[in-house]
Formats: sequence, C-alpha cells, structure tokens
Amino acid sequence: MVLFGDIGTVFVMALVGVVFTTPVVILPLLFGPRRPNPLKNAPFECGQVPQGAGKMHFMMQYYAYLLMFIVFDVLSMFLYAWASAYKPLALGLSSDWTVTLFMGMLFIPMAFALVLAGRRELW
Repeated sequence: MVLFGDIGTVFVMALVGVVFTTPVVILPLLFGPRRPNPLKNAPFECGQVPQGAGKMHFMMQYYAYLLMFIVFDVLSMFLYAWASAYKPLALGLSSDWTVTLFMGMLFIPMAFALVLAGRRELW
C-alpha cells in the first residue's frame, strides 16, 4: 500500500477481518431458527439430566502459574520487539532505561505470583 505506507497494510487487514466476520455474526441472527421451548432452554450436561443448582467451588489451583505465564508472555513479546528494533546508535541509552523500567514493572506481578505459588494452602 503505497498510499498510506506501512500502516495502510494494517488498516487493510483490519478491514478484511471486519468484512469477513460481519456476515458470520449477522446471517445466523437473520436466518436462524427462533422456536424456543423449555427443553431447548434447559441446561445440558453431556446427555445427563441436570441435577442441583449447577454451582460449585472453582479451584484456583493454577492461578499463580497462569499469572507467571502471562507475565513472561508479555515480557518476551515486548522484549523481542525491542530487540529486533534495537540499533545502539539510533536509540541510545534512553531505550535501555525504558526497557529496564518495563521489566521492573513486570517483575512486580511476577513476585506476587511467586508469593501465591508458595501459599497454596489458601486456595
């Protein structure tokens, strides 16, 4: 896209995404069956007749590990982008301080996740 440069490609991809997903959302609303009855609206549990209220205690057993994954995922994604664009003469020392601050901000939730991982008896 010469007209808008590199950002024009991003806009074209966003437009293609909107154009292809809109019919998938709209067509079932227009042409889908609309005959609700109590049997169709009943909760379905793998072919079994549902019993009870359907509420249970959700174990937060892997919450700390999920938090650690999210922190490392975001950290690695942004560090890869920073490292691929890094040119020592162009960015200078200010980029080093920016990345150090970014990593410090992400290690705060990482420390929290490690504390939670050590206190599993609370879960």
